[in-house]
Amino acid sequence: MEKRVGVLLSGCGVFDGSEIHEAVLTLLALDRHDAHIVCAAPDIPQMHVVNHMTTEETGDARNVLIESARIARGRIIDLKDLAIDHIDALILPGGYGAVKNLSDFAVKGPQAGIQADVIRILQQMLAAGKPIGAICIAPAVLVRALAMHSPEVTIGEDSETAAAIETMGGRHVPCRVDQIHVDARLKIVTTPSYMVASRIKDVAAGIEKLVREVLSLVDQTNENL
Repeated sequence: MEKRVGVLLSGCGVFDGSEIHEAVLTLLALDRHDAHIVCAAPDIPQMHVVNHMTTEETGDARNVLIESARIARGRIIDLKDLAIDHIDALILPGGYGAVKNLSDFAVKGPQAGIQADVIRILQQMLAAGKPIGAICIAPAVLVRALAMHSPEVTIGEDSETAAAIETMGGRHVPCRVDQIHVDARLKIVTTPSYMVASRIKDVAAGIEKLVREVLSLVDQTNENL
């Protein structure tokens, strides 16, 4: 049976949206496993727009859904229209968009708020027992949204972010770039990617393992139905 996997994007570009390498590697790994990909993003303004050559804010205004469509080649839906019946699993690539647009963790840390449809879909996926993957800094969003369940995640070895995750009610597990951490109880899979990586090949290794494990958890979930 074809597996349907949602990919939750947060814009286009590491400093103000989805990290493009992480997003594309996720899409590539899913396609290699013949998964049906459903890209989604919230139809909201970006927190700000960054010049990726200088890392300075430009003062421009952009929309998260429209910018995410650049990565999805236009095949994307508004997150408010994504229902858990549409997908078997959900993966969140990293990039500052995850903590600026999907949440405001970049500004507020452990006291961050989460965009309404992001928290909805994450909580519904967990309640339905469907697997969730999170890459790079995205596990911080996941922990904030699911704090009452004390999820186990990794963002690599960054002590400040790890401490924030623990403060929010999660459990952080140190991890190398080419490794994943699996919270078998909650069916959550995480990998550090560019939180620790300097080379795209190392990011690819971790994301491939994450995708493979998420799809394996889909099989296990279906077997138990």
